[in-house]
Amino acid sequence: MQSIERQQPWGRFMMMRRICHLGFVIAASGLAFCAGALSQETGTAKTYDVVSPPACTNYKGETVQFIDRSTANAGTAAGMANRDSSGTPIVVRSNFAATTPAYQSFIDRHECAHHQSGDVDRPHPPRNSPEHLMNEAISDCIAILRLRDEEGYDEAAVGKVTAAMRREMAKIGFPEISISSRISNIDNCYAKYGAAKEFIEGVLKQRGLLQP
Repeated sequence: MQSIERQQPWGRFMMMRRICHLGFVIAASGLAFCAGALSQETGTAKTYDVVSPPACTNYKGETVQFIDRSTANAGTAAGMANRDSSGTPIVVRSNFAATTPAYQSFIDRHECAHHQSGDVDRPHPPRNSPEHLMNEAISDCIAILRLRDEEGYDEAAVGKVTAAMRREMAKIGFPEISISSRISNIDNCYAKYGAAKEFIEGVLKQRGLLQP
């Protein structure tokens, strides 16, 4: 990734839409984000330390709760943004030990972004529709901007995230065009956009959700 002058955070919205139409797809149903890790040496599941979740507040100012959960499919890490039965905004983190800490951090912020952008409270578009793909591209962008702005991720750190993403998407069976277009979107967001906060405000304004 080359370092170039950052542009206005919402100024390349239509570029992102074109990327979505290339075939960028998400790995699990709804707003879930999945990843798995296997040891190449043994073929058994490899485990990692689980990172602490980040701060997350949705567009209404509500605090998002992170819930850790283990399932029978321990080799697959997943995140899911939703509201629980009482209406509390949540992110369910399933089997996070199955993927790298850097990728865990990305998944956390990707799912948080679905709350920050209002996706969770809007009607869910059909799976793999242009609207669904746009939601996922926006959440990827917010996630990488937060890692850059809040955690100081440089190009090398972003490369670790996208390398892990490439491995996991390939394992699940995604075609190269889906993988490369998604990574291209993330690289563009990292290099060209301003602060995550401004980007989120642009999304909310476009959706009519910006709070006074």
